[in-house]
Amino acid sequence: MEKAKRFYQKYKHGIPLILYGIIYMTWFCHLERTVTKHYHVIHMAIDDHIPFCEVFVIPYFLWFVYVSAVVLFLFFKSKPDYWRACIFLFTGMTVFLVVSTLWPNGHHLRPYTMPRDNIFTAMVARLWQTDTPTNLWPSIHVYNSIGAHVALCRCSLGKKRWLRGASLVLCISIILSTIFLKQHSMFDVLTGLLMASAMYVLVYRQDVIANLRGALRSRGGSRPQAQN
Repeated sequence: MEKAKRFYQKYKHGIPLILYGIIYMTWFCHLERTVTKHYHVIHMAIDDHIPFCEVFVIPYFLWFVYVSAVVLFLFFKSKPDYWRACIFLFTGMTVFLVVSTLWPNGHHLRPYTMPRDNIFTAMVARLWQTDTPTNLWPSIHVYNSIGAHVALCRCSLGKKRWLRGASLVLCISIILSTIFLKQHSMFDVLTGLLMASAMYVLVYRQDVIANLRGALRSRGGSRPQAQN
């Protein structure tokens, strides 16, 4: 019993992550099932000039490992950085879900037939079987990639220059993959960048978590002492 209590005290900060993961996936899967037509088409003129490049399916899939690895490292190594990363990621993902619910959206950018036949186009075809061209704005692949890169650079791992460089290359590759695989319009990418920039200021420059803790402590300290 004592071991279970110690385990809970040590890792209880993972509960919000698990709960939010369940809520997010349930909500997202519902949108994927229900938003199949009668949606707003997102398109920019530049989208028509961006070629389809199937090799970018590799960084696109690496996104799942990249974001998860950063969050797990912070979970075990630095609670303050972990909470900042969670606030950053959860806020953007929630905005995405609300936008997709209130303003269903999608695009018509995917080619009707694959221009080539190779292992990468086969991987893209499998991706498209499960991932519909709807619920796209803003791009969470873009937003979360930036969030993971910033979180990595701000933690102890960020002291390693080679790791910061590798993370930046992967982050940029993932962002490019969203448009070269025709997963997103450039509009989704640009708005994802803007939202990530705004959240960076709030979470890391303004440090809303530290400010909130300070406000709570000051309120607690200003309470009048109980009379004996």
